[in-house]
Amino acid sequence: MAHTILLLEDEPLILMDLEFAAEDAGCRPLLAASPDEALSLIAANAHSLTAAVLDVSLGGGRTCFAVAQELDRLDIPFILHSGDLDRHDEKIRELDAELVAKPAPAEKVIAAAIAYALGDRGDGLRLAAE
Repeated sequence: MAHTILLLEDEPLILMDLEFAAEDAGCRPLLAASPDEALSLIAANAHSLTAAVLDVSLGGGRTCFAVAQELDRLDIPFILHSGDLDRHDEKIRELDAELVAKPAPAEKVIAAAIAYALGDRGDGLRLAAE
């Protein structure tokens, strides 16, 4: 069974990198560059979503928190992929999610998301791609 992974990232090159890594891992990526796009994709694909990779800061003051809360509500595992840890440190801790700090190879990010979805939930916030 192929995993369906939501990828929320506002940087086009990083999103493309994650998309290719997901495809190389045999996954079906769903791409979103904004929280609204991600929420629409979740609504349309909640039954088939295996996991998600969420960038924390999405430009223009937007964050992934509404998306993370919706995934949490639906019990869909997600990891955070962020290079902006200092500014959102406390909020990130509230999400109790795995963290892959940027920069990290896209293959490691996708592998961490799959592992997390398959039950390797660890103890919340940690560097999953080390």
